[in-house]
Amino acid sequence: MSTSDFIKECQENVLSGVGITSDEATRLFEIPKELIKELAIAANQITREFNGPKVDIEQLNNIKKNSCSEDCSFCGQSAFFDTGIESYQLPTSDEVVVRAQKAKDEGSESYCLVAAWREPSPKDFDKVCNIIEQVNDKVGISIECSLGFLTKQQAKKLKELNVKRYNHNLETAKSKFSEICTTHTYEDRMKTLQIARDAGLELCTGGIIGLGETPKQRLELVLELAAIYPEEVTINILVPVPGTPLELQTHLEKSEIIRMFSVIRFLLPESVIKISGGRETNLEDSGEELLQSGANGIITSGYLTMGGNEAEKDIKMIKKIGLEA
Repeated sequence: MSTSDFIKECQENVLSGVGITSDEATRLFEIPKELIKELAIAANQITREFNGPKVDIEQLNNIKKNSCSEDCSFCGQSAFFDTGIESYQLPTSDEVVVRAQKAKDEGSESYCLVAAWREPSPKDFDKVCNIIEQVNDKVGISIECSLGFLTKQQAKKLKELNVKRYNHNLETAKSKFSEICTTHTYEDRMKTLQIARDAGLELCTGGIIGLGETPKQRLELVLELAAIYPEEVTINILVPVPGTPLELQTHLEKSEIIRMFSVIRFLLPESVIKISGGRETNLEDSGEELLQSGANGIITSGYLTMGGNEAEKDIKMIKKIGLEA
């Protein structure tokens, strides 16, 4: 069977509900670069069949920035590295309400509260819960959270507050993880995802590509994500931050980025697959091609430590390619 026929057969198996095996996913991940476009077209057709033309648009609010106790080597917010990024503590609920309302007015469907710490202290967790209550009462936008490690009680409380989805990224393949972070383990992250799922929260997880991992390790991450089967996958493309150990890391080729998103779509046909940090920096079209290669979500209006496209620009881009914002 030719590689083109193999891509088509895998696509038909996904569309019929049979799905593909890890061996088939491995073969898709290893197809020659000159056939990446065929893979992307097939992934796009799967996306449209299972998810329609709608693009999931999300905005973030980095509610606690910098001085994190963890040593993740890509992160400009780690207390281990001198990156010159400003620090601030939790804002008032009124400040977050204003920003959440702005996000909703600009077309975002979800609003994610992110905090740079290992885990929330009881006092800080109570403050976050108050923020969530105020946003629910005054704005009415879907709330997601990324607050680090959680206890079972904290996860249960977030569910009671109608938080829809909990984000906790695996960051990279298990075999790469100890090179990226030494202050906690891959297993710690998996445990938090299980705590969130047990509490009834939807899961958002993913990682960062371009950390110096091998193609085999990117495939390893893809297969782990497929095993978790999260409601949302978020893939960041590294933007090297001066002052971090990865500040001189070279960019991935676009074909490898497309390969990543496309194969994830074959394995997770119903999930939101979101292009996250780094799309404006690493991609000349800010993700336009990826939204036609398996992705069906974006984060707009900036990220945790860097700016991004304005929502209006992103919505115009989405409509330009015939999709719905």
